Amino acid sequence: MSHSGSATHDEVEAAPSLPLMHAVFVLAGLGTMLLGPILPLLAAKWHLQDSQLGLLLLAQFCGATLGGVTVSSKLARDLQVGLDAAAVGFSAFAFALTPSTGFGWACAGLLIGGFGVGRVIATVNIIGGSRYAAHRGAALARLNFTWSVGALLSPLLAAWLAPRIALQKLIGAYAALFVLCVIVLILQSMNSRGAESSMQSASAEHTLAPRFFLYFSALLFIYGGLETCLNGWLTTYALRYGKTSLVLSEYTMVLLLSGLTAGRALAAWLLLKMRDVTLQRIALVLSAALAAALALNHRASLIAALAVLLGIALAPIFPATFALLMAHRPPARTAGIVLAASGLGAAALPSLMGVVSTRAGSLEIALAIPVAAAVTMLLLSAIPPTEKPAQ
Repeated sequence: MSHSGSATHDEVEAAPSLPLMHAVFVLAGLGTMLLGPILPLLAAKWHLQDSQLGLLLLAQFCGATLGGVTVSSKLARDLQVGLDAAAVGFSAFAFALTPSTGFGWACAGLLIGGFGVGRVIATVNIIGGSRYAAHRGAALARLNFTWSVGALLSPLLAAWLAPRIALQKLIGAYAALFVLCVIVLILQSMNSRGAESSMQSASAEHTLAPRFFLYFSALLFIYGGLETCLNGWLTTYALRYGKTSLVLSEYTMVLLLSGLTAGRALAAWLLLKMRDVTLQRIALVLSAALAAALALNHRASLIAALAVLLGIALAPIFPATFALLMAHRPPARTAGIVLAASGLGAAALPSLMGVVSTRAGSLEIALAIPVAAAVTMLLLSAIPPTEKPAQ
């Protein structure tokens, strides 16, 4: 735990421990990407139309947003609530796969499970940003590296295990892992020496000025849309313009997630060497340039290479941006609401991209949206709000 810098001894001893935070972030990454790889299986099982499949995604997204915006100052307790909800929700989702139940149970389970995953992501990011103040960006990059590992494992495990093991058993085993984490957290909380309470008291003395709240909400809204525009539409773009098969085009998502995972590991090292805002701006410039290059390339091999590079470029943006937010020591609830803005952006901008593609008859033109998003974030980064002088 040498990277924690100025973290006090009490903070290091507080529950949850750093290994547990990494473990639950792997599960959160798996949960975030859970539906994408298994949607074709669900469509075949229940004979669903695309609009009904969209309801499953909507249920999970709404639950995740609610999980983020309802974070309180009692972070360890909130983390346990998130883990409990994920265990219950994904157990209900597994139960929905039995012959006697079905689509309604699945939506309810995903709503609760999404709430749990959203709560876990919010609380772990806030705990990490609060606890490890010296090299905050590097600590957050390490945590989000493990989230990326989980996200990358989701399509890979689906491809490897779904043909061999019943989907109901896979989802049930996934829910059981959350139960295991709950047990570990309870044991750690029993042995904790109240360090979290002191951290909460210190945090409660600060508020986030409205101009900073709006500024960071805008940044994370745009980032959520930027990343989801690319990972949401990349497979379709590769299939449509790369002149390749569906199976091969689907691997572009794996390549993007591989780049994101490697990039988070690289960002954790770079954020020890440079300021958070410097790496944030470099990453935004590269993201804009690579997204523009993607729109100009139609060769499958180049699209694949750009997918990896885009993942690497995107990787530092969230941990650096959230570290800048946490440097203002916002209350946990405020930080959770700001973090939830990324989910709203993830819903809004990819939908807009689909509308533009349909109206213009070209997904290439629609790629102007993620390019514009990266440029807008870069401009906002160049003109941050300033602290008002003391009266």
